[in-house]
Amino acid sequence: MPLFPAFLKLTGRRCLVVGAGPVAQEKIESLLRAGASVRVVAPHATGSVRAWARAKKIHWEPRKFRPADFKGVFLVVASTSSPSLHEKIYRQARRRAVLCNVVDDPAHCDFYYGAVVRRGELQIAISTGGHSPALAQRLRKKIEGEIGAEYEHWLEKLGAARKRLFAKSLSPARRKALLHRLASEISFEKFLRKAQRKQKMNRRK
Repeated sequence: MPLFPAFLKLTGRRCLVVGAGPVAQEKIESLLRAGASVRVVAPHATGSVRAWARAKKIHWEPRKFRPADFKGVFLVVASTSSPSLHEKIYRQARRRAVLCNVVDDPAHCDFYYGAVVRRGELQIAISTGGHSPALAQRLRKKIEGEIGAEYEHWLEKLGAARKRLFAKSLSPARRKALLHRLASEISFEKFLRKAQRKQKMNRRK
């Protein structure tokens, strides 16, 4: 089945992670980065997960999963060593209309974690529909080599320019044309040249 690509707003949303090993730790970190309210259920946890709990960045309950853990949850990520528990979590999630991701088990996923290139607010996510995460990782590395850190700063300037344009009385067509001109390759090259000149001047000081 074709996947529907989307970027979720998770700020303040209740997200459940069952498991607290190294792989689960990565998933927890990505949820925290998105501003989610993260609850972790697992008898044992990595040092980082324990540290997040002590700092009250997450709520960790050192015990086994219970179906009642689904109360008020928007999505769940299961990352344990028990296939039978994963099956149980997936069934419970489907019954409650909760989005579910079982790590390394595409058949029991409502969504996948893509390989992501991040440059500030710029995010480029790659998915292979669960067919080859290795290919997604290779493509991520390739794109990382092509999309440098300069895109983060350029995007900040584009965002500021967009706000200024929307504050003006312009026709939608005129505004659209200006926004596309600002985001063009020519505009990016001008931004790079200006940034390079600024760096040279700073080095001379």
